This record gives sequence, C-alpha cells and structure tokens, in this order.
Amino acid sequence: MPAPGTTALLLRRTATAVATSALLLGTAAVVPAQAAKPTPAFHPELDYAGSTVAAHEGRGAGAPIAALAATQTPGMDVSGWQGNVAWSTARANGARFAYVKATEGTGYTNPYFAQQYNGSYNAGMIRGAYHFALPDKSSGATQANYFVDHGGGWSKDGKTLPPALDIEYNPYGATCYGLSQSSMVSWIRSFSNTVHTRTGRYPVIYTTTNWWQTCTGNNSSFGATNPLWVARYASSVGTLPAGWSYQTIWQYADSGTFPGDQNYFNGAFDRVQALANG
Repeated sequence: MPAPGTTALLLRRTATAVATSALLLGTAAVVPAQAAKPTPAFHPELDYAGSTVAAHEGRGAGAPIAALAATQTPGMDVSGWQGNVAWSTARANGARFAYVKATEGTGYTNPYFAQQYNGSYNAGMIRGAYHFALPDKSSGATQANYFVDHGGGWSKDGKTLPPALDIEYNPYGATCYGLSQSSMVSWIRSFSNTVHTRTGRYPVIYTTTNWWQTCTGNNSSFGATNPLWVARYASSVGTLPAGWSYQTIWQYADSGTFPGDQNYFNGAFDRVQALANG
C-alpha cells in the first residue's frame, strides 16, 4: 500500500508530465474542469430556407391547405442538402419555379449550385437564388456583395426571379443573432439596398411572421419594395408580418411532392413570369 501522500504526488507528477508533453508537441493541456464550453459547429450545408422553422414553430397536423383567393402556382426551394436534383421529374410533377441556395454568410457557396440553378432553368422552370443570412458575422452590404458575386444576380430573361434574402432563426445561437431590433432592420436594409444597387431588383425577403415580429419589432418599412416569401407549415398562411398585405410566395411544408421545401406562388404562372421580368 503506498505511503500517505504518495498517490497525490504521483497524480501531480503525471499531470505535470502531460502538460510538458503537450507543450513539446505544440498543443495545450486540457483540464476537464476548466475546458471551454463547446460552440456550435459551422454547418452551412444543413442550413436552408426553413431549416429552423419547424423546431421553433412546429408543423401543422397535416390538414389540407385552405382555399386561397388567387390561383396558386406550385414551386420548390433547394440547397446543397438535396444534392443533384432530377429537375425534369420535378417539373413533370408540377413544379414551375424554384429558389436555389447560393451562399451563406461570406464563407460558403452551395457546391451543387450550378446543377440546381442551371438544371431548373434548362428544365423550363423559372428560378432564382437565395442567401442564408448570418447578420452577426458581417454587414448586410458585405454579405449582399458576396451573394451577388457568387450566383445571386438577376437578368431580365423572363426565367430569373429576383435574388432572395433568407432571414430566419439563428441555427448557431441567439434567435436574433445578438442584434437589437433596430440593428436588425438596419442590417436588412443594407443588404436590400446593396442588392438593388448591384442588380436593379430589391430582394424577396424570406422569413416567418414570428421571427419578424421578434427580431425586427414587426417593422413595416419593407412591404413597399420587397416581395414577401413567408414560411408557415400549416393549413393557412396566417397573419403576415407588418407592411405586407399579401404574400408573394408561401412555403407551406418542408417535404412533399418535390425535392426540398414545398411552395405556392400567390398567383397564376403569368404572375411568376411578371415577377421574373421585373
């Protein structure tokens, strides 16, 4: 049996040896009780329009979609999560438009963007690109420029929708990304104005009513310039964010007939064409 104090001495010597070895190897010794708290990993391939919605707002109980006043045109949105998409099949099943994730923050581009963006176009669909916003990482203008430089442009060819801003619950932390409501409004306006300057179009804004109320104070100043793409997984679109009297696009489910999320454009196909043409 070790003499009194021998065990403690051996433990201290072992700890010292570990720390010394770590220094020699260029690494830091970790003391479990003092280890830093882990931070969420950067996972942009898992972030897409609606990736945070069900966790925060839930899904409807599968009730049929309520009748809407205008004819609705079916569409979809996809990201790197879907990989290569069978666009001819999606179109044969009724999809007439698509939004494709292009970028996130200023450090991620969708590796499947070309296949998805060009493939939907070649299949005869009207398509557009969207940006997943990280407002705590850089300014709205900085992210807008990154977006436009990496697929978020627009051309008046009749088959390209305006660029879109996906602004929703933070997948990495605080719901509103640590921004005050006024700062969030300023960030969105900076992004929107920069996209407008670069492309000639104000971006479509993708969000949920609850997030918009919480993080912008239900700001009503974008309704006059930016089309609304609202997410709500229920049988009706429900209350809209302030400033918009109707939605242009409703993302009503995150799975269904088409790959990716399921959407309705609030109007017949010629209205989709009109939005594309500006």
